[in-house]
Amino acid sequence: MTILPFICLGMGIIGGLFVTAPKFTSASEKVSTVALIFLMLSIGVGIGLDQSVIRQFGTIGIHCVVIALCAISGSVLFTVLCEKTVLPLDHLDKQLSEKNLTLSSAAGQEETEKKSTSHLVWIMPCSILAGLFAGIFFRSYLNSDIMDTIFTISLIVLYVCVGISQGANREVFRFVKRLGFRIIWLSAAILLGSILGGIIAGILLRLPLYVSVISASGMSFYSITGAYMTQAYGLEIGTYGFIVNVLREFFTVLLMPLLIKISLGSPIAGGAAGNMDTMLAPVTKFVGVRLGLVTLITGTILTLLVPILLPAVAYLFHL
Repeated sequence: MTILPFICLGMGIIGGLFVTAPKFTSASEKVSTVALIFLMLSIGVGIGLDQSVIRQFGTIGIHCVVIALCAISGSVLFTVLCEKTVLPLDHLDKQLSEKNLTLSSAAGQEETEKKSTSHLVWIMPCSILAGLFAGIFFRSYLNSDIMDTIFTISLIVLYVCVGISQGANREVFRFVKRLGFRIIWLSAAILLGSILGGIIAGILLRLPLYVSVISASGMSFYSITGAYMTQAYGLEIGTYGFIVNVLREFFTVLLMPLLIKISLGSPIAGGAAGNMDTMLAPVTKFVGVRLGLVTLITGTILTLLVPILLPAVAYLFHL
C-alpha cells in the first residue's frame, strides 16, 4: 500500500490549516485544476498508447455503466434504511428550519467554490479524450517515460492541493457539531452502499472484486480515484476508476426526478462525494436549501474519506 497519498495529503492539510489567506486557497484551486488537466491528458495518452486497452474500451465502458448504477443503487438502499431508523431527514429539515440554518448561511464560500469547479465536469472528460486521440494518432512521437513523469508530478501536486482544500474547510465541521454527529450516519450509509454495489457489480460482471469495489468506493471523486487506480494497477484498471465516477455523477443528475420520489436522502446518496462541489447545486434544487446544508456536509465528509479509503480497500483485497 503506497504511502504517497498520505504524505502529500498530510502536507496539504497542514498548509490549509495554518495558511488561512483566501488567496492561498484560491491559488491552490487553480493549481489543482491545471494538475488535473495534465493528469487526465497523461492518462488519456497512456490509454491511447496501450493497444490492448483500446481493443477492450467498449467492454470497459459497459462494465463502468453497471458499476456506477450498482454503486448508486447500493447507496440509495442504505440511505433509505438510515432515514427509516437513525436519521429521518424530514424531521431534520424541520429542525434546520427552527434553527434557521441553511446552505446560504453556512456555506456561501463553498457555493462560490462550486461555481468555479463545476466546469471540471466537462474539462476532465475533454482532457482525457484529447490525450486518448493524441496517444492513438501520434503514437510514434510520444515517449511513455516522459508521460509517466508528467503523471507522477501531476498526481503529487493534485494530492497536495486536495489536502489544502480539506485543511481550509474547517467551517463545515462546526456545523456538523451544531447539527449533531448523527449526520455522520448518512455518510456511512452512502459509503457502505457504494462498497456493496461494487461487490454486486463485480459478481455480475465476473470482474476481480478489487476493480469494481475500489472504483465504486471513489463515490464520484473521479480525479483521485482514477489517478490512484492508475498508479496502483496500471492504465486499464485506472480507466475504470475515472469513468465509473464520472458516470455516477451523470446518472445521478439524469435520475434525480426518480431518486427524489424514493426518499429525501436518495439524491444526496447519488451525489456522494460530489456533493461537496459539482453535485451541490443540482441536488440542492431537489432536496431544498435547508437539506442543501446536509448535502454539503455529507459531500465534505466523503471527500475527506476517499483518499484514505481507496488504499485501505486495496489493501484488504490483497491480504
